[in-house]
Amino acid sequence: MSPASSPPLGAAPSLDPLLHQPLRSQVAAYLVGRGEATFSELKRVLQCTDGNLEAHLKKLIAAGYLQPERRSDGARGQTAYRLTPVGRSAFADYLLHLQQLFNLAPVNDTGVPEPAGWVPAPSSG
Repeated sequence: MSPASSPPLGAAPSLDPLLHQPLRSQVAAYLVGRGEATFSELKRVLQCTDGNLEAHLKKLIAAGYLQPERRSDGARGQTAYRLTPVGRSAFADYLLHLQQLFNLAPVNDTGVPEPAGWVPAPSSG
């Protein structure tokens, strides 16, 4: 992220709305670690329906975040998906923005962000 695109000091960074949708962020996270995956694998691992997964994959492809590759393995072909360089960069920025939000949140003595208005329970002992 360049300094020109950084939010003003103390302001919350904006999250990529395309990746902020849970299934799409899960697809991106899985593909970062796996490299590529077939439709069937993504459906099984992410436990979603064909229609739901297909709709979200189409959005990621339209944005240039995913590259589909049709493969003919035997009688039935499969499509494998991988993140494009644009998709990898967008996901890295998304994670950076989440980290920046954590850094804006008050933290407890163990370094864990606390919800606004949170008051620790009195210690016993």
